Amino acid sequence: MNTYQHPSTYQDTHSKLIGYLLWIFGFTGAHRYYGKPVTGTIWFFTFGLLGIGWLIDLFLIPSMDREADLRFTAGPIEYSVAWILLTFLGVFGVHRMYQGKWISGLLYLVTGGVFFLGVLFDFWTLNTQVSVVNTISNRAAGR
Repeated sequence: MNTYQHPSTYQDTHSKLIGYLLWIFGFTGAHRYYGKPVTGTIWFFTFGLLGIGWLIDLFLIPSMDREADLRFTAGPIEYSVAWILLTFLGVFGVHRMYQGKWISGLLYLVTGGVFFLGVLFDFWTLNTQVSVVNTISNRAAGR
C-alpha cells in the first residue's frame, strides 16, 4: 500500500497550540514533541542550548508542526492527548492505556513506568507508537 498522502487528504496530527504551550517549558525539550527526540534530549541536558535554541524554536514551531503532520499518521489516537498524558502521568502508564496497550499500561502503573526507564523510552518513541496504532486502526476501518 502506498503511504503517500495527497495534499487534499492532509490531516493535522499535531497541534501548534500544544507546541507553543510546551515551548514555555522548552528548556526541557518538551516542545520537541513533533518527532525530534534527539534534539529534545539535547535541550533537556543543556537547558535549550543555554536558552538560545529554545528562543530560536519559537519561530521554528510552525515548520516542525507541518513536518510532523506529513510524517505521522492521523487516526483515532490524538498525538497531543497522548503527549500530555505521557508528560504528566507517564509513570502511571495512562498514555499507554489511552493507546489500548492495557498490559504495558498496568505494568507501568505498578512499577513507576518500569522504574522511569520506560517513560524515557516513550518520550523517544511515542509519535511512532501512536502512528502505528493509527495505521492499524485505519486499515481495520478500511481507510
